[in-house]
Amino acid sequence: MLSRGAAVGVVATVGGMLVTGEASALPAVDMEMVLLAAQVDPPKDGTGPTDGAATHVREVERALNVKGLLAASAVDGHYGTSTISAYAAWQRSLGFSGIDANGLPGATSLAKLGDGRFTVTRTLAAGSSTTYGGKKVNARTRDMLAAADARLTWNLVLDQGSYSTSDPTSAGTHDGGGAVDIAVTNLTTTQRWETVRALRTVGFAAWWRTPSQGSWPHHIHAVAVSDPDLSAPAARQIHDYYFGRNGLANHAADDTPSAYRTAFTWWEKYRRATSA
Repeated sequence: MLSRGAAVGVVATVGGMLVTGEASALPAVDMEMVLLAAQVDPPKDGTGPTDGAATHVREVERALNVKGLLAASAVDGHYGTSTISAYAAWQRSLGFSGIDANGLPGATSLAKLGDGRFTVTRTLAAGSSTTYGGKKVNARTRDMLAAADARLTWNLVLDQGSYSTSDPTSAGTHDGGGAVDIAVTNLTTTQRWETVRALRTVGFAAWWRTPSQGSWPHHIHAVAVSDPDLSAPAARQIHDYYFGRNGLANHAADDTPSAYRTAFTWWEKYRRATSA
Protein backbone atom coordinates (compact mmCIF):
# COMPACT_ATOMS: atom_id res chain seq x y z
CA MET A 1 0.00 0.00 0.00
CA LEU A 2 1.27 3.48 -0.82
CA SER A 3 1.91 5.77 2.09
CA ARG A 4 0.28 9.23 2.26
CA GLY A 5 1.46 11.36 -0.65
CA ALA A 6 3.54 8.61 -2.26
CA ALA A 7 3.52 7.81 -5.98
CA VAL A 8 4.93 4.85 -7.88
CA GLY A 9 7.55 5.73 -10.49
CA VAL A 10 10.01 3.90 -12.75
CA VAL A 11 13.47 4.09 -11.26
CA ALA A 12 15.53 1.56 -13.26
CA THR A 13 15.61 -1.16 -15.90
CA VAL A 14 17.56 -4.21 -14.77
CA GLY A 15 18.20 -7.14 -17.14
CA GLY A 16 15.35 -6.00 -19.34
CA MET A 17 12.94 -5.95 -16.38
CA LEU A 18 11.10 -2.80 -15.30
CA VAL A 19 11.76 -1.94 -11.67
CA THR A 20 9.47 0.45 -9.84
CA GLY A 21 9.74 2.24 -6.52
CA GLU A 22 7.96 4.77 -4.36
CA ALA A 23 8.75 8.41 -5.05
CA SER A 24 7.60 10.51 -2.12
CA ALA A 25 5.46 13.54 -2.94
CA LEU A 26 5.43 15.76 0.12
CA PRO A 27 2.21 17.67 0.87
CA ALA A 28 2.25 21.40 0.12
CA VAL A 29 1.56 23.90 2.89
CA ASP A 30 0.28 27.32 1.80
CA MET A 31 1.97 29.81 4.11
CA GLU A 32 -0.61 32.50 3.35
CA MET A 33 -3.42 30.27 4.58
CA VAL A 34 -1.52 29.17 7.70
CA LEU A 35 -0.78 32.81 8.57
CA LEU A 36 -4.40 33.75 8.05
CA ALA A 37 -5.54 31.01 10.44
CA ALA A 38 -2.88 32.02 12.97
CA GLN A 39 -4.53 35.46 13.17
CA VAL A 40 -8.18 34.46 12.90
CA ASP A 41 -8.36 31.26 14.98
CA PRO A 42 -6.90 31.97 18.46
CA PRO A 43 -9.66 34.30 19.77
CA LYS A 44 -12.48 32.07 18.48
CA ASP A 45 -14.97 30.35 20.73
CA GLY A 46 -14.44 26.68 19.98
CA THR A 47 -12.02 25.06 17.58
CA GLY A 48 -13.55 25.68 14.18
CA PRO A 49 -10.98 26.10 11.39
CA THR A 50 -10.65 29.08 9.07
CA ASP A 51 -12.10 28.52 5.61
CA GLY A 52 -9.51 27.02 3.28
CA ALA A 53 -6.81 26.75 5.92
CA ALA A 54 -7.46 23.53 7.85
CA THR A 55 -5.50 21.16 5.59
CA HIS A 56 -2.43 23.39 5.68
CA VAL A 57 -2.64 24.06 9.42
CA ARG A 58 -2.98 20.35 10.14
CA GLU A 59 0.33 19.60 8.41
CA VAL A 60 2.03 22.25 10.52
CA GLU A 61 0.46 20.84 13.67
CA ARG A 62 1.52 17.30 12.80
CA ALA A 63 5.10 18.50 12.47
CA LEU A 64 4.91 20.33 15.81
CA ASN A 65 3.53 17.17 17.38
CA VAL A 66 6.45 15.13 16.00
CA LYS A 67 8.80 17.71 17.55
CA GLY A 68 7.13 17.10 20.92
CA LEU A 69 5.75 20.64 21.06
CA LEU A 70 2.03 20.02 20.51
CA ALA A 71 -0.32 17.38 21.88
CA ALA A 72 -1.85 14.97 19.39
CA SER A 73 -5.31 16.11 20.49
CA ALA A 74 -4.51 19.61 19.20
CA VAL A 75 -3.72 18.42 15.67
CA ASP A 76 -7.12 19.53 14.41
CA GLY A 77 -6.61 22.17 11.70
CA HIS A 78 -7.49 24.97 14.13
CA TYR A 79 -4.54 27.33 14.75
CA GLY A 80 -5.57 28.10 18.30
CA THR A 81 -3.68 29.23 21.36
CA SER A 82 -2.04 25.83 21.82
CA THR A 83 -0.66 25.95 18.29
CA ILE A 84 0.50 29.55 18.79
CA SER A 85 2.39 28.49 21.92
CA ALA A 86 3.85 25.41 20.23
CA TYR A 87 4.99 27.35 17.19
CA ALA A 88 6.53 30.05 19.39
CA ALA A 89 8.46 27.30 21.20
CA TRP A 90 9.65 26.03 17.82
CA GLN A 91 10.80 29.52 16.87
CA ARG A 92 12.69 29.88 20.16
CA SER A 93 14.35 26.50 19.59
CA LEU A 94 15.74 27.96 16.36
CA GLY A 95 17.21 30.91 18.23
CA PHE A 96 14.48 33.46 17.49
CA SER A 97 13.26 35.80 20.21
CA GLY A 98 10.94 38.75 20.75
CA ILE A 99 8.56 39.46 17.88
CA ASP A 100 10.38 36.81 15.82
CA ALA A 101 9.03 34.20 18.25
CA ASN A 102 5.43 35.40 18.23
CA GLY A 103 3.90 32.06 17.21
CA LEU A 104 3.03 33.29 13.72
CA PRO A 105 4.91 31.29 11.08
CA GLY A 106 7.81 32.98 9.33
CA ALA A 107 9.27 31.73 6.06
CA THR A 108 12.49 30.42 7.63
CA SER A 109 10.93 28.67 10.62
CA LEU A 110 8.16 27.15 8.49
CA ALA A 111 10.62 25.78 5.94
CA LYS A 112 12.73 24.24 8.72
CA LEU A 113 9.66 22.72 10.35
CA GLY A 114 8.62 21.20 7.04
CA ASP A 115 12.01 19.69 6.25
CA GLY A 116 11.25 16.16 5.07
CA ARG A 117 7.54 16.56 5.91
CA PHE A 118 6.03 19.22 3.64
CA THR A 119 6.94 21.87 1.11
CA VAL A 120 5.97 25.52 1.57
CA THR A 121 4.11 27.49 -1.09
CA ARG A 122 3.13 31.15 -1.26
CA THR A 123 5.83 32.23 1.16
CA LEU A 124 5.80 35.81 2.32
CA ALA A 125 7.98 37.98 4.52
CA ALA A 126 7.74 41.27 6.38
CA GLY A 127 10.95 42.40 4.74
CA SER A 128 13.66 44.66 6.02
CA SER A 129 13.24 47.68 8.28
CA THR A 130 12.54 50.92 6.43
CA THR A 131 10.41 54.06 6.77
CA TYR A 132 7.33 55.61 5.24
CA GLY A 133 6.72 59.29 5.75
CA GLY A 134 9.47 59.29 8.35
CA LYS A 135 7.91 56.53 10.47
CA LYS A 136 9.42 53.07 10.95
CA VAL A 137 7.74 50.22 9.08
CA ASN A 138 8.85 47.06 7.33
CA ALA A 139 9.20 46.73 3.56
CA ARG A 140 5.90 44.90 3.10
CA THR A 141 3.98 47.58 5.00
CA ARG A 142 5.79 50.31 3.06
CA ASP A 143 4.72 48.76 -0.24
CA MET A 144 1.14 48.45 0.98
CA LEU A 145 1.04 52.08 2.09
CA ALA A 146 2.44 53.20 -1.26
CA ALA A 147 -0.27 51.24 -3.06
CA ALA A 148 -3.00 52.77 -0.89
CA ASP A 149 -1.47 56.23 -1.35
CA ALA A 150 -1.60 55.77 -5.12
CA ARG A 151 -5.37 55.25 -4.93
CA LEU A 152 -5.90 58.66 -3.31
CA THR A 153 -5.52 62.25 -4.54
CA TRP A 154 -4.07 63.31 -1.17
CA ASN A 155 -1.09 61.92 0.70
CA LEU A 156 -1.08 59.57 3.65
CA VAL A 157 0.55 61.18 6.68
CA LEU A 158 1.63 58.76 9.41
CA ASP A 159 1.26 59.65 13.09
CA GLN A 160 2.79 56.39 14.30
CA GLY A 161 4.63 53.55 12.63
CA SER A 162 5.43 49.98 13.61
CA TYR A 163 7.86 48.40 16.10
CA SER A 164 6.96 51.18 18.52
CA THR A 165 6.12 51.05 22.22
CA SER A 166 5.92 54.82 22.73
CA ASP A 167 2.12 55.21 22.89
CA PRO A 168 0.36 53.36 25.73
CA THR A 169 -3.06 54.04 24.18
CA SER A 170 -2.10 51.70 21.34
CA ALA A 171 -2.41 48.72 23.73
CA GLY A 172 0.56 46.91 22.19
CA THR A 173 -0.78 46.88 18.63
CA HIS A 174 2.25 48.79 17.34
CA ASP A 175 4.84 46.70 19.22
CA GLY A 176 5.43 44.53 16.15
CA GLY A 177 5.17 45.03 12.42
CA GLY A 178 2.28 45.96 10.15
CA ALA A 179 0.56 48.57 12.34
CA VAL A 180 0.33 52.28 11.52
CA ASP A 181 -1.74 55.28 12.57
CA ILE A 182 -2.63 57.86 9.93
CA ALA A 183 -3.35 61.53 10.63
CA VAL A 184 -6.70 62.82 9.40
CA THR A 185 -6.77 66.38 10.78
CA ASN A 186 -6.70 67.98 7.32
CA LEU A 187 -9.10 65.51 5.70
CA THR A 188 -12.84 65.90 5.23
CA THR A 189 -15.22 63.23 6.49
CA THR A 190 -15.51 61.76 3.00
CA GLN A 191 -11.73 61.76 2.56
CA ARG A 192 -11.30 59.95 5.86
CA TRP A 193 -13.66 57.18 4.80
CA GLU A 194 -12.08 56.99 1.36
CA THR A 195 -8.70 56.57 3.05
CA VAL A 196 -10.10 53.68 5.10
CA ARG A 197 -11.39 52.09 1.90
CA ALA A 198 -8.06 52.51 0.08
CA LEU A 199 -6.19 50.89 2.96
CA ARG A 200 -8.63 47.99 3.14
CA THR A 201 -8.47 47.49 -0.61
CA VAL A 202 -4.74 46.71 -0.52
CA GLY A 203 -4.93 44.41 2.51
CA PHE A 204 -5.08 46.43 5.72
CA ALA A 205 -7.60 46.06 8.48
CA ALA A 206 -8.40 49.75 8.92
CA TRP A 207 -10.77 51.79 11.04
CA TRP A 208 -11.39 55.48 11.62
CA ARG A 209 -10.82 56.03 15.35
CA THR A 210 -12.64 58.87 17.11
CA PRO A 211 -12.27 60.55 20.54
CA SER A 212 -15.60 59.03 21.61
CA GLN A 213 -14.00 55.57 21.41
CA GLY A 214 -10.97 56.28 23.60
CA SER A 215 -8.43 58.83 24.78
CA TRP A 216 -7.02 59.64 21.36
CA PRO A 217 -7.60 62.19 18.61
CA HIS A 218 -9.27 61.39 15.29
CA HIS A 219 -7.00 59.09 13.28
CA ILE A 220 -7.08 55.97 11.15
CA HIS A 221 -5.62 52.82 12.66
CA ALA A 222 -4.47 50.23 10.14
CA VAL A 223 -2.96 46.76 10.55
CA ALA A 224 -1.48 44.81 7.63
CA VAL A 225 -3.30 41.49 7.35
CA SER A 226 -0.89 38.53 7.51
CA ASP A 227 2.21 40.48 8.46
CA PRO A 228 4.40 37.77 10.08
CA ASP A 229 5.70 40.33 12.61
CA LEU A 230 2.33 41.25 14.10
CA SER A 231 2.14 41.63 17.86
CA ALA A 232 -0.48 39.50 19.60
CA PRO A 233 -2.86 42.47 20.13
CA ALA A 234 -2.57 43.42 16.45
CA ALA A 235 -3.24 39.83 15.35
CA ARG A 236 -6.41 39.85 17.46
CA GLN A 237 -7.52 42.94 15.55
CA ILE A 238 -7.26 40.94 12.32
CA HIS A 239 -9.63 38.42 13.90
CA ASP A 240 -12.06 41.24 14.66
CA TYR A 241 -11.80 42.67 11.16
CA TYR A 242 -12.35 39.24 9.59
CA PHE A 243 -15.62 38.95 11.52
CA GLY A 244 -16.81 42.52 10.88
CA ARG A 245 -15.90 44.04 14.24
CA ASN A 246 -14.14 47.23 15.28
CA GLY A 247 -10.83 45.92 16.63
CA LEU A 248 -11.34 47.61 20.00
CA ALA A 249 -11.64 46.05 23.45
CA ASN A 250 -15.45 45.99 23.23
CA HIS A 251 -15.36 44.06 19.91
CA ALA A 252 -18.39 46.01 18.72
CA ALA A 253 -19.62 45.93 15.14
CA ASP A 254 -17.54 47.77 12.56
CA ASP A 255 -19.09 51.23 12.13
CA THR A 256 -17.60 51.81 8.68
CA PRO A 257 -20.39 52.74 6.22
CA SER A 258 -21.09 50.00 3.70
CA ALA A 259 -19.98 52.21 0.80
CA TYR A 260 -16.45 52.18 2.20
CA ARG A 261 -16.16 48.51 3.07
CA THR A 262 -14.28 46.04 0.91
CA ALA A 263 -13.91 42.28 0.67
CA PHE A 264 -11.44 40.82 3.16
CA THR A 265 -8.04 40.46 1.53
CA TRP A 266 -4.30 40.72 2.15
CA TRP A 267 -1.42 42.23 0.20
CA GLU A 268 -0.31 39.18 -1.77
CA LYS A 269 -3.87 38.28 -2.73
CA TYR A 270 -4.53 41.87 -3.80
CA ARG A 271 -1.42 41.88 -5.97
CA ARG A 272 -2.42 38.65 -7.69
CA ALA A 273 -5.88 40.05 -8.40
CA THR A 274 -4.60 43.33 -9.82
CA SER A 275 -1.86 41.76 -11.94
CA ALA A 276 -4.13 39.16 -13.55
